[in-house]
Amino acid sequence: KNASEKSGISHFLILAQAALESGWGKREILTAEGKSSHNLFGIKAGKSWKGPVTNIMTTEVINGESIKMRDDFRVYGSYEEAISDYIGLLTQNPRYKEVKHAPTPEIAARRLHQAGYATDPGYSDKLITLISQIRGSDSTVNNATVKAIQAYNIDLKDIF
Repeated sequence: KNASEKSGISHFLILAQAALESGWGKREILTAEGKSSHNLFGIKAGKSWKGPVTNIMTTEVINGESIKMRDDFRVYGSYEEAISDYIGLLTQNPRYKEVKHAPTPEIAARRLHQAGYATDPGYSDKLITLISQIRGSDSTVNNATVKAIQAYNIDLKDIF
């Protein structure tokens, strides 16, 4: 919630993307040692990344075909560090400048996808479905928060 308030990125988008990319914590990206990378958002380690990386199998959609390949992903020291880096990526990288200015989290999800965040052609639809589930009602939001807390075994209520 703090990151959302400081950045202008909807907390619904942040939570939906973390849920989608990690399968609510069930498909976390692990390091070679089997430890958590804390990479909630599936952020790859491009040439400019100077931190630690883990190389894992991933699926990309290229020319309409799902292709399995290995790629480097960023490793963080904590979930807070991952959220901070994600917010920095969306607010400082010109590629994602339209995400912050989206009037709704659903439009932000479309803009994120259009900017090339993911190769899955259904990525924004999946995010929008999760956003809808999360915001559905107060009980849905509470259930989503509880699910996130249980998935990560840390207290995320102060984060989201």
